[in-house]
Amino acid sequence: MPSNDVLAGGEMPQSRWILDLTEQLPGVIFQLHRAPDGHMHFPYLAGSGTRLTGIDRHDLARDALPALERLAEPDYPRLMAAIERSARSATPLATTFRLRLADDETCWIALRAQPRRVDGGTLWVGLMIDISEQMAEEERLRRLSDTDDLTGLANRRMLMKRLDEEISLSNRHGLPLSLMMLDLDHFKAINDTWGHLQGDQVLRDLAGLCQQSLREEDLVARLGGEEFAMLLPLTPERHCRQLAERLCQSISAHDFGFGPGHVTVSIGITEHRIGDARDILIQRADDSLYAAKHGGRNRVMASD
Repeated sequence: MPSNDVLAGGEMPQSRWILDLTEQLPGVIFQLHRAPDGHMHFPYLAGSGTRLTGIDRHDLARDALPALERLAEPDYPRLMAAIERSARSATPLATTFRLRLADDETCWIALRAQPRRVDGGTLWVGLMIDISEQMAEEERLRRLSDTDDLTGLANRRMLMKRLDEEISLSNRHGLPLSLMMLDLDHFKAINDTWGHLQGDQVLRDLAGLCQQSLREEDLVARLGGEEFAMLLPLTPERHCRQLAERLCQSISAHDFGFGPGHVTVSIGITEHRIGDARDILIQRADDSLYAAKHGGRNRVMASD
């Protein structure tokens, strides 16, 4: 049962039905007290969520540290900063964090609390709710909005977002950045001869070959149809050309189901120039791809 050592007025007698009700709540009702020396404890905890951590609530009534130690490492300083801001300004505490449970799984918690200055420091009264399902659904929807259905690669929307981020970094710090545009040669003939199902498989296999050639910080995206793009941070044009040449050769040598050499790609590359906008970078890569197509296909061309 919850502790009755409630700071906001001493002992608070409660009827059995109220205690039973609070214990069934799908979350945690709490009081968190922070002393001037920074020591924190939970004078009051109630709700079904108190059992998730496996920490005895009577221990937490003395010291909040066992619960704080369950926080995901990146979330600890963020929560401490939020508590400090709330205490200083006497404004509501509202944040989310990840918490390791008794079974070593991790859940997302939403915390909302109202602070009040008391003689012994600051007292928050609030509610914590498990929002893991909501966060998982939001992550699923994010992946759907950023992912190409057929290949599992990033889509055009995701590419444009990353391009803006990387161009901003390149402009601020003078970091090299290259963009590669790739297009399957004679893809219509593949669809017409072998069918669209086989054509889709070619696109999926091509996506896999592109991903195999990337570093963790690189991004490969399907722009639509048979056109792909590869964003290469911290990569000058000469290194981008070497990668493009290797990729062009590995695709030509790969057996997509009709023997090596039947599927080839044309690739255009360019390097970001400080001050260039996103559209200018894309246009230069497109122009290089166009030159590779008209230069005989199955080759790499760089911008002037």
